[in-house]
Amino acid sequence: MPQQVIVNADDFGLSENENAVILRAFQTGLISSATAMANMPAFATACAIAKHPLLQGRIGLHFNLTYGRPLSEAILEQPIFCTACGEFDLDLSRHSLWLGRSARQAVQEELEAQWQRCLEMGLQPSHLDSHQHVHNIWPIGEIVARFAASQSVPIRLASNLGQNIGPCKRLFKTLLNRRLRNLAGATADHVCTPADLRNAPPPATGLLEVIIHPNLLGADFGDAYLNPGESLTQVLESRLSDVPRVPYGAAGKVPTGSATALE
Repeated sequence: MPQQVIVNADDFGLSENENAVILRAFQTGLISSATAMANMPAFATACAIAKHPLLQGRIGLHFNLTYGRPLSEAILEQPIFCTACGEFDLDLSRHSLWLGRSARQAVQEELEAQWQRCLEMGLQPSHLDSHQHVHNIWPIGEIVARFAASQSVPIRLASNLGQNIGPCKRLFKTLLNRRLRNLAGATADHVCTPADLRNAPPPATGLLEVIIHPNLLGADFGDAYLNPGESLTQVLESRLSDVPRVPYGAAGKVPTGSATALE
């Protein structure tokens, strides 16, 4: 079993429904962390909810380059990121290894703007990940990882567990994660979805992050990665019932009773 697990709910602030589901998931102890979308309509409400004692210090930034309108200006001039109408519409291969200087600068400015919006709303992000995993695109990941280091917060690795990762994809993820870890410092050791967890045992050691997207109010919740009607609660409990659930601040720290630091 892993020594600790971060159960992180993405998309906080996307809508009032996501806000209500994520708050309830905190209240029931299902999740230990969440990440908020700073350019979404329900973000202000999410920031108000984040002042609840159960959520304080447990909300990160869900960096967004694929949905809604940006918060900065330069990225509007980049057709690979935005439409002529000023909406995000990412047109960049997931296998891209290079971005031009102006595109990199635009991504940097948008990241800074989304981070600053959090601070303006009284939310100090605890960590960084991204909507639709855009920081798994190598040059964007480097920008996000360097920014995480500058803010002294952990970053999410690319998912590295699961039966659907072939040899070439696994090699790419291994190299990307090594780069993200070297640039940012603190990360979890392992990252997976509830479906990965359902289909295979969890890792034997280290700090695990489970990325979830709960979408139903109720005892069982639901999740975008699971089949309709499948219980997210049951998946987590069947695999991780005795594993302490911790916030992202645990990344890079030594769990109580452990003789060695997490990688």
